[in-house]
Amino acid sequence: MNRESMMMKFRRQLRRNGRGRIKARQEQERPAPIHKSPREIQIMREAGRIVARVHQAFREAIGPGISTWDLDELAAGIIHSHNAKSSFLGYRGYPANICTSINEELVHGIPNQARVLQEGDIISIDVGVFHRGFVGDSGWTYPVGEIDPAAERLLQVTEASLTAGIEAIRAGGCVLDISSAVQKSVEPSGFHVVREYTGHGVGRSMHEGPQVLNYVSDDTDGRVALSPGLVIAIEPMVQMGTWRTETLKDKWTVISEDHSLSAHFEHTVAVTNRGPEILTLL
Repeated sequence: MNRESMMMKFRRQLRRNGRGRIKARQEQERPAPIHKSPREIQIMREAGRIVARVHQAFREAIGPGISTWDLDELAAGIIHSHNAKSSFLGYRGYPANICTSINEELVHGIPNQARVLQEGDIISIDVGVFHRGFVGDSGWTYPVGEIDPAAERLLQVTEASLTAGIEAIRAGGCVLDISSAVQKSVEPSGFHVVREYTGHGVGRSMHEGPQVLNYVSDDTDGRVALSPGLVIAIEPMVQMGTWRTETLKDKWTVISEDHSLSAHFEHTVAVTNRGPEILTLL
């Protein structure tokens, strides 16, 4: 069946079943947000600081000649020294402690001894840990030596959009406030917000409700209230040439469809009456 015929069949199905019924089913399948107590948020601060220490080590270690396997080993040592464990290792079969994604790779790149960083690369590293039953989760994109101005601009814009998303958090607001702030921060640059991957709630599980899109849509989770005790991972993902992605044959590594550069920045953030609190900082 060709693409046009498939689309016609899908539209007929929508008319037959009703969009409202399909959307209602999608809403039922979404996990409900789980609010945390002050004690639980304190534990998540501890988890977040472990993640921050790993990223601090990366800032000192990253340079031409180091392999992504070396970075995974570095992360594993720090995580284990704090009596924590990687929340990625073994997750749905994922084989490493961290995700290392180079240049056009957006997320979920697998560390490998043969992947050696070169001058001018950019590398996105996602780190997650379990500590005392709770998750800390943060990702960052790093330059490798001197990078070209376009790549530097991509990193600046993506990091600024993370800041904009965090600053949009106000108790009494809603998730859509974050989505709008990220999108408005990115799109004037001419770069593209990735649609297929999003931020999310985080707590005892790595992925909880609500889903936190990085662009404005009628997604039902956009209406979720930002109330004290909600903890979310805000993670803008931005690409230079397109918002579309594809997954490589390893079934993990996600790249930009046009092989243009990708960047990813993420913090775990708690909603409080005083505003947002970033938990993945030292």
